[in-house]
Amino acid sequence: MDGEPSEIPPRMKRVLQVVYAVEGVSAARVWEWPGRVAVAVHAAGIADGELLRRVERAVDPLRDAEETWDFGLLDDP
Repeated sequence: MDGEPSEIPPRMKRVLQVVYAVEGVSAARVWEWPGRVAVAVHAAGIADGELLRRVERAVDPLRDAEETWDFGLLDDP
Protein backbone atom coordinates (compact mmCIF):
# COMPACT_ATOMS: atom_id res chain seq x y z
CA MET A 1 0.00 0.00 0.00
CA ASP A 2 1.21 3.47 -0.76
CA GLY A 3 -0.52 5.24 2.14
CA GLU A 4 -3.24 6.78 -0.04
CA PRO A 5 -6.74 6.65 1.46
CA SER A 6 -9.00 4.14 -0.22
CA GLU A 7 -11.93 5.41 -2.25
CA ILE A 8 -15.24 5.44 -0.38
CA PRO A 9 -17.76 3.27 -2.23
CA PRO A 10 -20.63 5.29 -3.76
CA ARG A 11 -23.25 3.68 -1.54
CA MET A 12 -21.35 4.55 1.63
CA LYS A 13 -20.89 8.12 0.37
CA ARG A 14 -24.66 8.32 -0.03
CA VAL A 15 -25.24 6.94 3.47
CA LEU A 16 -22.88 9.58 4.89
CA GLN A 17 -24.63 12.35 2.92
CA VAL A 18 -28.00 11.28 4.30
CA VAL A 19 -26.70 10.94 7.86
CA TYR A 20 -24.99 14.35 7.84
CA ALA A 21 -28.25 15.89 6.56
CA VAL A 22 -29.99 14.84 9.79
CA GLU A 23 -30.34 17.79 12.13
CA GLY A 24 -28.16 17.32 15.20
CA VAL A 25 -25.42 15.17 13.62
CA SER A 26 -22.02 16.76 14.14
CA ALA A 27 -19.90 13.75 13.15
CA ALA A 28 -20.56 10.35 11.60
CA ARG A 29 -18.77 7.13 10.68
CA VAL A 30 -20.07 4.27 8.57
CA TRP A 31 -18.68 0.75 8.28
CA GLU A 32 -19.79 -1.94 5.83
CA TRP A 33 -19.24 -5.69 5.84
CA PRO A 34 -21.03 -8.33 3.78
CA GLY A 35 -24.64 -8.29 4.99
CA ARG A 36 -24.02 -5.70 7.71
CA VAL A 37 -23.72 -1.92 8.05
CA ALA A 38 -22.89 0.07 11.17
CA VAL A 39 -23.54 3.79 11.61
CA ALA A 40 -22.22 5.83 14.51
CA VAL A 41 -22.96 9.50 15.09
CA HIS A 42 -22.07 12.28 17.49
CA ALA A 43 -24.93 14.41 18.74
CA ALA A 44 -24.83 18.19 18.75
CA GLY A 45 -27.55 19.76 20.84
CA ILE A 46 -30.07 16.91 20.72
CA ALA A 47 -30.82 13.92 22.93
CA ASP A 48 -28.87 10.84 21.86
CA GLY A 49 -31.91 8.57 21.57
CA GLU A 50 -33.85 11.06 19.46
CA LEU A 51 -30.87 11.54 17.16
CA LEU A 52 -30.46 7.80 16.62
CA ARG A 53 -34.17 7.49 15.76
CA ARG A 54 -33.85 10.33 13.23
CA VAL A 55 -30.78 8.73 11.63
CA GLU A 56 -32.49 5.33 11.41
CA ARG A 57 -35.53 6.86 9.69
CA ALA A 58 -33.35 8.88 7.31
CA VAL A 59 -31.34 5.89 6.06
CA ASP A 60 -34.27 3.47 5.91
CA PRO A 61 -34.72 3.92 2.12
CA LEU A 62 -31.04 2.97 1.60
CA ARG A 63 -31.28 -0.33 3.46
CA ASP A 64 -31.37 -3.71 1.75
CA ALA A 65 -33.82 -6.21 3.24
CA GLU A 66 -31.07 -8.83 3.70
CA GLU A 67 -28.79 -6.52 5.68
CA THR A 68 -28.45 -5.94 9.38
CA TRP A 69 -27.90 -2.30 10.36
CA ASP A 70 -26.54 -1.23 13.73
CA PHE A 71 -26.68 2.32 15.09
CA GLY A 72 -24.67 3.84 17.88
CA LEU A 73 -22.92 6.89 19.25
CA LEU A 74 -19.35 8.08 18.71
CA ASP A 75 -17.39 8.85 21.86
CA ASP A 76 -15.26 11.46 20.08
CA PRO A 77 -16.42 13.34 16.98
